[in-house]
Amino acid sequence: MNRVEIITTDHKKQEYWKCNEQSMEEITDCMHVLNVYPEITGQTVEGFGGAFTEAAAESFLSLNEEARKEFLEGYFGTEGLGYSMGRIHMNSCDFALGNYTYVEEGDETLETFNIEHDRKAIISLVKKAIECAGGELSLLVSPWSPPAYMKTNGEMNHGGKLKKEYYELWAQYYVKFILACKKEGLKIRYLTVQNEPAAVQTWDSCTYTGTEEGIFAADFLCPALREAGLSEIQVFIWDHNKEDMYVRAKESFQVPGCRDAVSGVAMHWYTGDHFDSIRAVKRMYPEKKIFFTEGCVEYSRFDEAADVQHGEMYAHDMLGNLKAGVEAVLDWNLLLDEKGGPNHVGNYCAAPVMCDGQGGLQKKLSYYYIGHFSRYIKPGAKQLMTSCYTDGVECLAFLNPDGERVVIILNRQDKDFELSLRENGQGISCVAGAHSIKTIRYVKK
Repeated sequence: MNRVEIITTDHKKQEYWKCNEQSMEEITDCMHVLNVYPEITGQTVEGFGGAFTEAAAESFLSLNEEARKEFLEGYFGTEGLGYSMGRIHMNSCDFALGNYTYVEEGDETLETFNIEHDRKAIISLVKKAIECAGGELSLLVSPWSPPAYMKTNGEMNHGGKLKKEYYELWAQYYVKFILACKKEGLKIRYLTVQNEPAAVQTWDSCTYTGTEEGIFAADFLCPALREAGLSEIQVFIWDHNKEDMYVRAKESFQVPGCRDAVSGVAMHWYTGDHFDSIRAVKRMYPEKKIFFTEGCVEYSRFDEAADVQHGEMYAHDMLGNLKAGVEAVLDWNLLLDEKGGPNHVGNYCAAPVMCDGQGGLQKKLSYYYIGHFSRYIKPGAKQLMTSCYTDGVECLAFLNPDGERVVIILNRQDKDFELSLRENGQGISCVAGAHSIKTIRYVKK
């Protein structure tokens, strides 16, 4: 290897993705080493993406033409984040304009099923994103709530459970939605059984125990997909916070047939790091994929003005998740208005890109921090083992399909750290500045 490209984000100077090159040389410094071991590989990454909520789609419609183009290129273009995946909600979620479903209330046959509600904003935006991404995006579908008549509490909000007599009909609802999306040119590759199945929320929500989720997946949802010729779609359980993911996976996978039917476990970040929970699932169920499917900066918990903290939150979580074995990372809302909505219960939050209230866009620092991962770790990349002399910096390495190495270094400390990046004795010396992130790319000759 002869030369390396170093990409740095310097928020103090408002310089993002600033690149420079440095010659590779023999590394003799043994005190500041970050080792990369290319022969020791881990999981294969499937991609990065975000959520096409109704809030994101309606916010997109409020933009002027120049800002719309900037948004699409910024997320899905080759010079942007390079997103190759997306998440969409089946029926409404909290980041929708209100509760809605695709059937008339009380429809026991689904004969009134149609997705006309989604065509104007959500599907239109997804199609534009697909075109910008080069013709394909892999989509994940998650429901927040079945229609009210299928639930024990008779409403879409405030939790409640899916009535057992509607398990089969609800499974057919997924099939109808997937087939309707397919007609629109949307490629659904993944499903989660339920968004946050342990949470009773003031917005669209529905609770399952791990056993109930396992029964629904194994005995109803997966068979319905097979019978409809959709067996290639991968089903994930949980889709909730990391701290309980192992316990819930164990409970669901004890249901006869569930472990064989389900492809993986999905999780969110709202209860802390819990990276070892990911490792626990990987150790006990090594054949299962783990996707990160939602995380955001909640206004109810974090200072809106702490842009550096928010960027570092994203990078720290992405780095920890990927190092623990996650195969895909999907952010929450792709776009929100200047208030952090719209949201039909006022549950506002930040997004990496937000409207400025005048038809334009504002990119948060988190957008650039995400880019240190999504721009350079390509679908099909394999994690490489690393070792570092200090816990003052966090590091991660991947091997792209073309042989390129990608090393990400995050320093959330108030001081600089010297580093000697080394692979088989050769490398570069650099400094991980205080509150900085670097992505280093090179090919071994």
